[in-house]
Amino acid sequence: MSTTRQPRPGDLGPESASHGSASAVSAAGQVRSLALGSASGIVPLARDFTRQALYEWGWLPAETAERRAAAEDVLLVVSELVTNACLHAEGPEELRVTCDGKVLRLEVIDRGAGQPAPRTPHRAGRPGGHGMFIVQRLCLDWGVVREPEATGKTVWAELAAPI
Repeated sequence: MSTTRQPRPGDLGPESASHGSASAVSAAGQVRSLALGSASGIVPLARDFTRQALYEWGWLPAETAERRAAAEDVLLVVSELVTNACLHAEGPEELRVTCDGKVLRLEVIDRGAGQPAPRTPHRAGRPGGHGMFIVQRLCLDWGVVREPEATGKTVWAELAAPI
């Protein structure tokens, strides 16, 4: 179900052939892709896939509390983006995880036409509506890319690699 693909224009760098190295810096240029279209248990599947990439790229096991928190933030953002696609965008098609050594980029490709946005005003005491607020708070940046004349979109988010 998962694939490692060659980089596309706009990716964060050329793909490296090394796997399982001991530092996040060695993750430079790594791209992982997971098809989600017909999978069941999509959110845990996406988290497990991302966790495995973090192990291969040296983010895990975390040597410090800061590195552990960075990895947990990545897994939380993956959960939120994939859940959002399940609830509001006719389901996710693909998850891409890319690392250039300094920034980890998550991309969820879905079939939906909607535009994700943090709920305003954010109401911390109410259930639901926290996903994009969490993404906005934890990430360096996030956004939406639409391909001309194609259905769906790519929702992306970037997080800093641990130091």
